[in-house]
Amino acid sequence: MTLLEMMIALVVFSAVLVSALSIIQRQSRAFDAGSEGMNALQNVRFAVEYSAQQLRAVGSGVPDQQPFLVYAGADVVAFNGDLVTNVANDAFAVYYDPDAPAGSVSAARREQRFAVPNGAMSYPDTSYLLPSGANSPAETVILFFRPDSSTARLDDYALFRSTNGTRAELVARNLLLTAGRPFFEYMRVVTPVSGATTMAAVPASALPLAHTVPLHLATVDTGAAALIDSIRAVRISITGTNGLTGAAERTRTISRLIRLPNAGLAVRRTCGDEPLPAQAFGASLDTLASGEPVAALTWSASVDEAGGERDVMRYVIWRRLASETDWGDPYLSIPAGNTTYSYTDAAVQSGSQYSYAVAAQDCTPGLSSRLSAGPVAIP
Repeated sequence: MTLLEMMIALVVFSAVLVSALSIIQRQSRAFDAGSEGMNALQNVRFAVEYSAQQLRAVGSGVPDQQPFLVYAGADVVAFNGDLVTNVANDAFAVYYDPDAPAGSVSAARREQRFAVPNGAMSYPDTSYLLPSGANSPAETVILFFRPDSSTARLDDYALFRSTNGTRAELVARNLLLTAGRPFFEYMRVVTPVSGATTMAAVPASALPLAHTVPLHLATVDTGAAALIDSIRAVRISITGTNGLTGAAERTRTISRLIRLPNAGLAVRRTCGDEPLPAQAFGASLDTLASGEPVAALTWSASVDEAGGERDVMRYVIWRRLASETDWGDPYLSIPAGNTTYSYTDAAVQSGSQYSYAVAAQDCTPGLSSRLSAGPVAIP
């Protein structure tokens, strides 16, 4: 091979190499752009889905005197709902979290008033109690947007969540206003003089709306004061960004109309009167397949479980030795939800006699009178 041929080969090889590197570089930039766009989409999708999950609980488990919507603004919405409970077998809350703080699973009382973020309003004006005197289980949840102080951008927002005015939790950041739209818009029920009931958007000029009347459905909770009570859907519009600026920035926009299925529904649950007791309670000796003796308990549901007040949540069982007179602390509890119940007590000792009792428990929680059975002699 001559020197000229080698030079020509090197020139051709260099041209091919440069072309290949250019293609790889363009592919890398396209991949990075797609990845950044996906990051922005996932971020805004999470913010919208989380907000929708929370807003669907508006009005759930709220007593009639407690408003379901507290404050409706362009960048903040505050509502009441029995969203979280830390009580096992609570049949009314949407979610169960045994580690939820006690102050975040029920309504704030009047002496615990707090300021609604982004709004010139303090809430609540009164304490919302059940007929039994127990506090309402519906806590106040607040979703709000604020400028993100962790970035240098002036148009960057973060979404926060707070319960009963407690310290706000960060939900998502790198969020922008959508051109021509606020973060929150509201749809209300409109009943014209003639024609069918329709849904109409609340004008931006009418916001914010606030439930200024302490008691929902009070005689003065009408007219302009009750405008917030007519809201039945919330539209949330967010533009997500990948957090970069200039040509490297990628944005994605999502707008979703979220229906409030529990808004405006009257709560007819009675909770506070002593529930009727369980029926036909019995305790007898039985034997497991292995031959070990056990005590078999059976009973039928309280009348107030499937009918009556419909507020029975569980059945509480006591056990004591037949020679004792004090029932002491409950032995165990069985969640409600059946027409007949049974329990096998295998934690018994040979030569002992046991007596049992059962009571229905409602959502107060309050107990019915006890039914007792036994003694059951364990051979």
